[in-house]
Amino acid sequence: MKLAVGSDERTELSDFVLRELEKRGFRVETYGALRNEAVPWPGVAVQVAESVADGRCDEGVLMCWTGTGVTIAANKVPGVRAALCADAATAAGARRWNHANVLALSLRLTSVPVAGEILDAWFSASPGDGEDATNVARIAELERRYLEGRK
Repeated sequence: MKLAVGSDERTELSDFVLRELEKRGFRVETYGALRNEAVPWPGVAVQVAESVADGRCDEGVLMCWTGTGVTIAANKVPGVRAALCADAATAAGARRWNHANVLALSLRLTSVPVAGEILDAWFSASPGDGEDATNVARIAELERRYLEGRK
């Protein structure tokens, strides 16, 4: 699996996430500060989100100081379902119930041990079917409706 990973700054957490993903056998494409480029958080979010939406990468991981900004920006890209996760239970739920394809983390709030737990939960959870899939289809329909001018 290929992952797009981006952050607007390089920190102990961002370096841990990169090492951990590579240790888990993922192919990683980096963006922003992780590529030693000065890209503001909206730009990093769009780069990662577009690489997921257009299929160059299977999923994404984004980081910024609060995690909120990259989550908002990434969710503007059609086909992206970014989830800001502060704990493992939220990460598992985002994958199962929301079919989230971009994980967002707060550089300020997330400790290295908690990040490991979040990654464990994210990559071990599978998208749900039934009502979960129906709800995700509803989100996709909303996205189409707004892209077409709120018909």
